[in-house]
Amino acid sequence: MAQLWGGRFTKETDKLVYNFNASISFDKKFYRQDMLGSMAHVKMLAKQGILTEEERDAVLAGIQGILEDVENGKLEITDEYEDIHSFVEAVLIDRIGDPGKKLHTGRSRNDQVALDMKLYTRDELTAIDGLVRELLSVLLRLMKENTETIMPGFTHLQKAQPITLAHHLGAYFEMFKRDRGRLHDIYERMNYCPLGSGALAGTTYPLDREYTAELLEFAGPTLNSMDSVSDRDYLIELLSALSTIMMHLSRFSEEIIIWNTNEYRFVEIDDAYSTGSSIMPQKKNPDIAELVRGKTGRVYGALMSLLTTMKGLPLAYNKDMQEDKELTFDAFDTVKGCLALFTGMLDTMKFNHDVMSESAKKGFTNATDAADYLVNHGVPFRDAHGIIGRLVLYCIEQNKAIEELSLEELKEISPVFEKDVYDAISMDTCVNKRLTLGAPGRAVMEQVISLNEKWMEEHPAL
Repeated sequence: MAQLWGGRFTKETDKLVYNFNASISFDKKFYRQDMLGSMAHVKMLAKQGILTEEERDAVLAGIQGILEDVENGKLEITDEYEDIHSFVEAVLIDRIGDPGKKLHTGRSRNDQVALDMKLYTRDELTAIDGLVRELLSVLLRLMKENTETIMPGFTHLQKAQPITLAHHLGAYFEMFKRDRGRLHDIYERMNYCPLGSGALAGTTYPLDREYTAELLEFAGPTLNSMDSVSDRDYLIELLSALSTIMMHLSRFSEEIIIWNTNEYRFVEIDDAYSTGSSIMPQKKNPDIAELVRGKTGRVYGALMSLLTTMKGLPLAYNKDMQEDKELTFDAFDTVKGCLALFTGMLDTMKFNHDVMSESAKKGFTNATDAADYLVNHGVPFRDAHGIIGRLVLYCIEQNKAIEELSLEELKEISPVFEKDVYDAISMDTCVNKRLTLGAPGRAVMEQVISLNEKWMEEHPAL
């Protein structure tokens, strides 16, 4: 059992205690970040005269060799070591001797793991931001292609008013655009370097924390050593943002699942993103959408777990904080997988335009426009509302859409109706006369698409 702290103890740690305490099984995931942080630390130590140039070069070459051997499979990270820090230091000393024993000068595992977790999280956040941007690109393409694809808009899962597919997809574009904004905010707030904070009270060595932060591409060093080693706010913020991303994916997945049913037939999911039934040969199941919906709870769980872990911890570092990793790593992997698969599913999905349009016609989605027609011809709104209610009831009894009624039938319900009502309640008119910013009308929709294209250009991936 390779440990960094044996001098104080006279008895060997019980094997069960050791295994319970060890983190190597999961913190080996950020082996690369640990070694890059150590290399920056060593460069700073040499700059400050704490290490000689020869010692610096030996340590840097040793760590680089370990990194290469791990990545090409020549060196395995095993549970012989308590954590990733122990692994790197032990292997380094074994390879280069005494200079390797100076690697830990001026730092603690507390500020070291705080650095590793920030570096790893920063990399994961960047990757997730790129995946959300890819999803936005697919949404924007589909919006541009579907400014004239009429479909019903819903409230309470009931058909309400006619919109376009571009307008519906645009709602999700806004959601994921906000998600990217949250990710960028978190990146800016978390991007400060904790290395040099020591266990909790800094160090007597003349470290140049600004230089270390610069080497690791941080905005600067953190300003309180106690907070530096005990801060997990950035993880809580990120898990909250990831939970919101998953909530948006889950809502979208729910709609795709509904649209994929035989009753709706709004979409056809590509074979590559569907599965069949082991017994029912006719089935084509939306498994990817269902799994994305299901995995949302998994990410919520990671957020609640970390909030619960942190809620009662006194300053500064406590071993409880080791619990920040496993569920967080799982959440990162879950969100990345869901984003990649959902984007692929959406990119290859076929939208059944004719079915959508027919559904809008059959759902009395132009009833509000029929009421507006009466209002524009002098009928008080409350009276118009009642007239159209009776009109819809008549249509249901006759199994007809409003626009399928003859003028005579319309006049029996209200003499105010004239021939121009048919143009007023056509689906195209109902959609395209709505020209307030954010509405589904083609002209304003094209304006919004243009604004979103500009936004994409101004917000490249992190």
